[in-house]
Amino acid sequence: MTDQPFTHRFRVRYSEVDPQSVVFNSRYLEYADLILTEYWRAIDLHFSGDEALEFHVVKAVVEYKQPIRADEEIDGTAETLRIGTSSVTTQIDLYGQNNKKGGDDDLRAQIELVHVHVDLDNGKPMPIPDHARARLLAK
Repeated sequence: MTDQPFTHRFRVRYSEVDPQSVVFNSRYLEYADLILTEYWRAIDLHFSGDEALEFHVVKAVVEYKQPIRADEEIDGTAETLRIGTSSVTTQIDLYGQNNKKGGDDDLRAQIELVHVHVDLDNGKPMPIPDHARARLLAK
């Protein structure tokens, strides 16, 4: 795995916040999905077409550190932590723009996601293909 996690920047939209201009807690999982989608796109994992993979979330843990507010730019990072036979664990971190390079001083949330690769016909776990495993381990 590389030393630097994948990073994607996004801006918080008005519709994502409550009357105090703080992001609704449910939106953090949407942000995790956005970061994970961009991460997997960057490492050439496919959600459609002949090479499509079917991963289902089986566990999601969100640790809220500091509020995220309306119109902030947030850097989301993604890093593969573990790969099992059919599962993959990914760490998503959300940082504000006051973060110093390599530090956690503006860490807003940490999200751990566990996905299982499934056979859609029977809904049962199946092994992660070798090509996907190699791409997940390379980044």
